[in-house]
Amino acid sequence: MDAFEQLVSEILWMEGYWVRTSVKVALTKEEKRLIGLPSAPRWELDIVAYNARDNLVRIVECKSYFDSVGVRASAFDGSNADHAIRYKLFNKPELRQVVFNRLCLQLVESGGCREGAQVKLSLAAGKVRNEADRAAIRAHFDAQGWEFWDEHWLRERLERMAKQGYENQVSAVVAKLLLRGKVE
Repeated sequence: MDAFEQLVSEILWMEGYWVRTSVKVALTKEEKRLIGLPSAPRWELDIVAYNARDNLVRIVECKSYFDSVGVRASAFDGSNADHAIRYKLFNKPELRQVVFNRLCLQLVESGGCREGAQVKLSLAAGKVRNEADRAAIRAHFDAQGWEFWDEHWLRERLERMAKQGYENQVSAVVAKLLLRGKVE
């Protein structure tokens, strides 16, 4: 598992979600044809988190990009196909619908969630290119009903984690080491 995915999943666990990483979605042959990928392997989702109280399934795409330029708005606004290729679930509505429908069927069949669960798409980004991109991504995501979790969102949750009681998770231990005393 990717370390950034682990961090985000531990934050979601702290917030009351049952969490799985690297979740495979077993699309049928017909579903693969519908999305134009007849020979595709199983689709893989970075994080699937479920909140039973709200019957809410969160699908989280994780992009750390710590030592790169960061997430760009051009990946979502249709202005750069090269950037968009990394964000298929955000940029291909048919694909998104097919994958989400199959995931929900899998979860219900396995007892992982109740029928009729609401599905929410989110992007967790460790770094955003600049403030203009951040604002454009946030506006686009808000218009789509998606959630954009940037480094500010991550820091806020890590600060909460630092204030809580001891948890034997790497994220909680690091949050306490780095943030305790700095967080009021």
